[in-house]
Amino acid sequence: MPHPSEPHAHVDTLLLRAAEGDREAFAGVYDALAQTVMGLACRILRDASQAEEVTQDVMIEVWRTADRFRPDRGTAKAWVLTLTHRRAVDRVRTVQAGRDREVRAGMLSPDREVDQVVEAVEGSEERRRVYHCLETLERLHRVPLVLAYYQGMTYLEVARSLSTPEGTVKSRMRKGLEKLRACLEAGS
Repeated sequence: MPHPSEPHAHVDTLLLRAAEGDREAFAGVYDALAQTVMGLACRILRDASQAEEVTQDVMIEVWRTADRFRPDRGTAKAWVLTLTHRRAVDRVRTVQAGRDREVRAGMLSPDREVDQVVEAVEGSEERRRVYHCLETLERLHRVPLVLAYYQGMTYLEVARSLSTPEGTVKSRMRKGLEKLRACLEAGS
């Protein structure tokens, strides 16, 4: 059980009670974390309506799977935000896969519009430029970015997988993103 002086102890306790079916405790978890969940989903999805859907899905998942929360592994907030990150990244991948299918179908269709072909070519060219710029980064900047953006890992998961402090990973990713942006802007 978390110590009451810990900042997240209250939410941790509420989530443990929610795992036992306490609806009021879950309402407290919702009130404490829904806005943070929405913020993370918005940052990943860059679409408020999709972020709202992900937030709703995550909070339902939290209610249904609250018994999986383990306070010895981290805070309730960290657990919920990990669920949010995974769900939002899955949504990005699903949306992208749908767009890719539409582009492929449009390219196979004899009456396809020229705009669809142009979009497919531009998307392909943009991915090629991103991959090229990623290759130009030093390994210490490239690897954390690849793990986060292509493997869907959180900062903490990246830090653990690289046996590197989380703050160092954040700094390297920030620097890597700056270099990536500069490379992409130079190529446009």
